[in-house]
Amino acid sequence: MPFDAQAPYLSTAATPTGQSRAVAYWLLAVALMVWAMVAIGGATRLTGSGLSIMEWAPLSGTLPPMSEAEWNRLYDLYRTIPQYELVNRGFGLEGFKGIFWLEWIHRFWGRLLGLVYAGGLIWFWLRGGIPKGYGKHLLLLLVLGGLQGVVGWFMVASGFEADRTAVSPWRLVIHLGLALLLFAMLLWTALSLLRPERNAPPEAKALRPLAHATAGLMVLTMVAGGFVAGIKAGLDYNTFPLMGGRIIPEGYGALTPFAQNFVANVAAVQFNHRLLATLAGLAALALGWLALRRLPAGVARKAAIGFVGVVMVQYGLGVATLLHVVPVWLGTLHQTVAVGVLGAALILLHALRRPRQHPPT
Repeated sequence: MPFDAQAPYLSTAATPTGQSRAVAYWLLAVALMVWAMVAIGGATRLTGSGLSIMEWAPLSGTLPPMSEAEWNRLYDLYRTIPQYELVNRGFGLEGFKGIFWLEWIHRFWGRLLGLVYAGGLIWFWLRGGIPKGYGKHLLLLLVLGGLQGVVGWFMVASGFEADRTAVSPWRLVIHLGLALLLFAMLLWTALSLLRPERNAPPEAKALRPLAHATAGLMVLTMVAGGFVAGIKAGLDYNTFPLMGGRIIPEGYGALTPFAQNFVANVAAVQFNHRLLATLAGLAALALGWLALRRLPAGVARKAAIGFVGVVMVQYGLGVATLLHVVPVWLGTLHQTVAVGVLGAALILLHALRRPRQHPPT
């Protein structure tokens, strides 16, 4: 796991202190807030609400419009972009309010998340509660959180360009990817504070390569899913397992250069997401079978079985979302559970960590 290279995980403490546990629980709370943020973001995207607020006002934007004049000013701004002209023309102020509130909640939750993290960091720092070796790492998370806000606006601004009714798929994937990275770093850091010991059973050696490969496939599947969302590829080929009556859909390589098909061709993007998800699911099943055969009862075995269970639920949700032509509630749930898959993968990889070799004294 790449986080193992970070200084905080070089601690040799066998059990967490009270301070370490407090910091870990705070990080877990922030990770849960990031998880909720991804869910809200999914609903915002699926309802087309993300472009309703055309100003980036980190401070003044905290409060919603407080007067009819302010509502009309924001509505007039919205009416200048292509999404209004091409999708929502004439839906009136009440229609605008319907999409405004979800985007406002999304941004407000981001501000609240930043406040909880920055406030907690200051609190622990002033009280001397930051565990040794973790200071720089926690500051890095603060910087990445601030960067996520900038990337979020960078993504939204792409939707104001001529002839666009949605944000750039590339920027959407970057925004989602950074959110997943933040969640992963928060969770891994909290786990390392709560379980600094590396006591995986010797039998775990047989599972590590497959566990890392499966986790890698899951991440690739999520990235591919970002492009599915970005170009709305889930609205086509709403059958399973075939696509247009074929295993590989017609027109898979229609774009030139060929690499464009991986990010801009509906048939190719959806097929790639299906293929990666299926490979990841099969790898997870193999991992679960191996865990049942090789691992003794304990944390690592439970983590492996839990991981397989979440993966299977997510696969089923993906198929259901496709067959029902991406209803908002089901699409949002599918994106939300994807974070659960990432979390389960991290818990498993943490439980399988290779015992540390201490130098002779």
